[in-house]
Amino acid sequence: MSDPSVSAPCMWMRGGTSKGGYFLKDDLPAEPSARDAFLLGVMGSPDPRQIDGMGGADPLTSKVAVVAKSARDGIDVDYLFLQVFVDKAVVTDAQNCGNILAGIGPFAIERGLVAATGDETPVAIYMENTGQVAVATVQTPGGKVTYKGEAAIDGVPGTHAPVPLEFRDTAGSSCGALLPTGNAVDVVNGVPVTLIDNGMPCVVLKAKDVGITGYEDRDTLDADTQLKARIEAIRLAVGERMNLGDVTDKSVPKMMLVAPPRNGGAVTVRSFIPHRAHATIGVLGAVSVATACLLEGSPAAEVAATPAGARKTLSVEHPTGEMTCVLETDESGAVVSAALLRTARKLMDGIVYV
Repeated sequence: MSDPSVSAPCMWMRGGTSKGGYFLKDDLPAEPSARDAFLLGVMGSPDPRQIDGMGGADPLTSKVAVVAKSARDGIDVDYLFLQVFVDKAVVTDAQNCGNILAGIGPFAIERGLVAATGDETPVAIYMENTGQVAVATVQTPGGKVTYKGEAAIDGVPGTHAPVPLEFRDTAGSSCGALLPTGNAVDVVNGVPVTLIDNGMPCVVLKAKDVGITGYEDRDTLDADTQLKARIEAIRLAVGERMNLGDVTDKSVPKMMLVAPPRNGGAVTVRSFIPHRAHATIGVLGAVSVATACLLEGSPAAEVAATPAGARKTLSVEHPTGEMTCVLETDESGAVVSAALLRTARKLMDGIVYV
């Protein structure tokens, strides 16, 4: 058995368009500060290259899932997401991660926390960061997890086994309400914004209102220091309004700059997470943006092409493709559930050291 102060069993997985270390809770130090110190060592943070660790020098590849068998009724496993900063000695649980979530079901079955139930196995997951539930459907032909299949998602080469994710009751998961200010539109630093949380706290604003088109590539956005300073000033100004407190050192809210769709989707997004441009868009960030598109008079609604009907399929275009969200609405037009298609793949299973 590993000494949790210097090593731990770990599975490295790609979940959606992110990747990171998946740990059983009991394999990590129990005390949070000791756990976080261990994970900083595992990733090689703080260091821009993370050269002395497993991190990939990018927030999207410096992530951790902590998983345990759940004692909650109707829930299979509890999942805590931890973002390990690349260039700071910071580990935070201030947000959820719907991409890493895609690997939780397969990991839980691989580790024996959940028994396969046939060719497909549903895994009910309690997301500790936000207190919400997601159900992942994992392909388990012959009672074993398979990662091979024909599902493709933008931002990941090739095809893999599908992992559909259904989210339940995500509204206000971090901010206490879908719209923490009660408004579809607030004006911050002269810019109309929607402060929204349907699984991920986000600030949604028109790209043109901060001086860009919304179709720039990631490198162009990351090099635009004036743009980044302007949207960071907005982000810092809304922390208290979103019930998130001082967000200076937090990874939420995410900044979502929207523009009209160009490739037949519902809306185009350029996402900041929050200080670097995202190569794609986070799963729950996409859900929050898609929800914002349905709010009459909001910046997103003004640029979006949204379908009619209670069941709405919205394609959220991002720098490397699109992510499709399926939103169910009630008679009032409120979103009651959201589902997305993700994939995952096991990359390595072994022992990590600090």
